[in-house]
Amino acid sequence: MIWVNQIVQGILVGGYYALLACGLSFMFGVMGIINIAHGSLAVVAAYLLFVLADQYQINPFVGLIAVIPVMALAGWVLHRLVLERSVRAGELVPILSTFGLAIVLDNSMFTHFGADTRSLAPYIGALDYDSWTLPGNLVVGKLPLITFAVAVVLLGGLHLLLRHTALGRRIRAATVDPDTAQLVGVNARAVYAAATAIAMITVAIAGAFQAMRATFDPYIGGQLLIFAFEAVVIGGAGSLWGTLFGGIVLGVAQSIGAQIRPQGFLIGGHVVFLVILVARVYVSGDMRNILHLFRKRTV
Repeated sequence: MIWVNQIVQGILVGGYYALLACGLSFMFGVMGIINIAHGSLAVVAAYLLFVLADQYQINPFVGLIAVIPVMALAGWVLHRLVLERSVRAGELVPILSTFGLAIVLDNSMFTHFGADTRSLAPYIGALDYDSWTLPGNLVVGKLPLITFAVAVVLLGGLHLLLRHTALGRRIRAATVDPDTAQLVGVNARAVYAAATAIAMITVAIAGAFQAMRATFDPYIGGQLLIFAFEAVVIGGAGSLWGTLFGGIVLGVAQSIGAQIRPQGFLIGGHVVFLVILVARVYVSGDMRNILHLFRKRTV
């Protein structure tokens, strides 16, 4: 029964990883951009919620109503000022640009907030530690379950957006062939800006749950990026439901690794990621094909 409990906990943690990776997968699927500042932007959202909770006593869930539009606007500006211009200069430039943005954001947050770790856990009451005990002594935390449910709803919502709305059809058209889409009246530039804004909405939600379930500091963005990147690669770059699968695999691997050895929590996830990455490259038959693997868009 211990192993069943570990697997269940791993699945719930995987929901958080899927939530964290959602925006990264969406941006790559639509524009083929790997946003290195993804984790740092999630931390920005966490700090915005912390300020609202600490200074104005606003519940983090309520604070999201104000933070989400701010992050969406930031995504629109990010695309217009950084991503749009860097994409024209080549595939490597957006990676370098967002890497530089991450450094600026991390150091700016350090300058303003200091190096102390913060958390939104004190502002959500008993939800931080409450749980249900199911038959067989299986313990399910309320916050992890809510996180998993939000990840499924968010991924499902993005899937419905892409498949059943006018904006989604425009996004898919611009993804497949932006030049042809322009000829039939699709403004690819506006579509990409809207897609980046949508991705930033998911980043805001991910940052909120990171801050509620654990602690954060100005330099944790790199670690969050690694988890998100691993979930995306395991599930298949650009695949929304694959991102959920990748997050679950990563979470279960970490949970089982921790059960085997206390130090195996992170190692277990990294080992599974490396095995899957090598397997994908090996199946491709050529190390250089890894670039084509990441360019495959399956949104």
